[in-house]
Amino acid sequence: MTATETVTATPLGGPSLPQERRLVTSIPGPLSQKLLARKAAAVAAGVGHTAPVEAVAAGGGVVVDADGNSLIDLGSGIAVTTLGNAHPRVVEAIQAQAAQFTHTCFMVSPYESYVAVAEALNRVTPGDHAKKSALFNSGAEAVENAIKIARKFTRKQAVVAFDHGYHGRTNLTMALTAKAMPYKSGFGPFASEIYRAPLSYPFRDRLSGADAAKKAISIIEKQVGADNLAAVIIEPIQGEGGFIVPADGFLNAIVDWCRANDVVFIADEIQTGFARTGAMFASDRFGIVPDLITTAKGIAGGMPLAAVTGRAEIMDASHTGGLGGTYGGNPIACAAALAAIEAFETEGLIERANEIGEILVRRLRELQDSDARVGDVRGHGAMIAAEFVDPATGEPDAALTGAIAKACIAEGVIVLTCGTYGNVIRFLPPLSIPDALLDEGIDVVAAALAAN
Repeated sequence: MTATETVTATPLGGPSLPQERRLVTSIPGPLSQKLLARKAAAVAAGVGHTAPVEAVAAGGGVVVDADGNSLIDLGSGIAVTTLGNAHPRVVEAIQAQAAQFTHTCFMVSPYESYVAVAEALNRVTPGDHAKKSALFNSGAEAVENAIKIARKFTRKQAVVAFDHGYHGRTNLTMALTAKAMPYKSGFGPFASEIYRAPLSYPFRDRLSGADAAKKAISIIEKQVGADNLAAVIIEPIQGEGGFIVPADGFLNAIVDWCRANDVVFIADEIQTGFARTGAMFASDRFGIVPDLITTAKGIAGGMPLAAVTGRAEIMDASHTGGLGGTYGGNPIACAAALAAIEAFETEGLIERANEIGEILVRRLRELQDSDARVGDVRGHGAMIAAEFVDPATGEPDAALTGAIAKACIAEGVIVLTCGTYGNVIRFLPPLSIPDALLDEGIDVVAAALAAN
């Protein structure tokens, strides 16, 4: 089974792989099965996987496995390879830096690329106020440090996160995360002084943004109190929680309340950042300016890097030595990030994300019109989701969602599920995917839905 388009060139760079869906074996093929057997013997059981393949190459809109199968990539490594895999600018920057030096530790012997990444982040993140940045390794690490900074600045301890939120797998970020399985169950006790407020979830709560914000603020004031609250942290569009887009005005009202009450507003843009939503940051789409913003995933073309960027007076609250880490802002990751940010700004990627979003929304709403089990289609840019429900009750249908995802992978299309109730398929294609390949991927999803 092959795609209708088998060109080798990709519009935004990357390896010259045929842009086709190609199944030469069942999935997993024999070579992939051998690797999975080794994984089972050598890797901790808690480390799962979505697609049972041994990836050997990727680029454009495909992942190629060891058996020669070419799978359509609608996940981008969970929104990491937004540029597409092995973007030429990123590859060149990594190679050049690796040949120069791989590490000194910025806290021991500083280097220019760390400073340049901080300058770039200060420039491209929302708001024209004075900003500073600090670099880390992972999204969870960025979130932990944002909370540290907010607590130090405000001299308060409490933090409010939101229903359906996901912020990481470390102890503090598990406390912030709303979903028990698989992220929290059995791993407690968790960090203290973490509270939860209701999110605007238009498909389920049917509230306006103003009413949803009023409800959330009332709970925050009653259960926590502004005098005790260091920070509010929220994903402008929920990621693992189900790509929930809050109703218009919700985020703006929360930001206004934070400003009026000396509470630091933290936007977790780890999944939404860097052109993913058809804007450089999702905060831009909603017209909000965070006090602090956390970034990772798409920041460095697949290299491990994360950051906290924010108002200079808040970022400077920590004493010297209070922030850092041995590998934070590794020079190779910084070189990759500078190349990636240049690509985001000069290669029309924001526009491309919106083009991809238009295709996804149109095709998925066509499915919704013909099948009531598609309860909602939502998102912005190349961050779109379909929520599956029992049409008689509107209740989440996790079994159908899992069956669709399993069928898609068997047919050579990588899709990811998400949502508090496990009933959402999220579409996060690389921005380098050709239109024909994207359409074919959705065809496979539609066929899987029809077969179930």
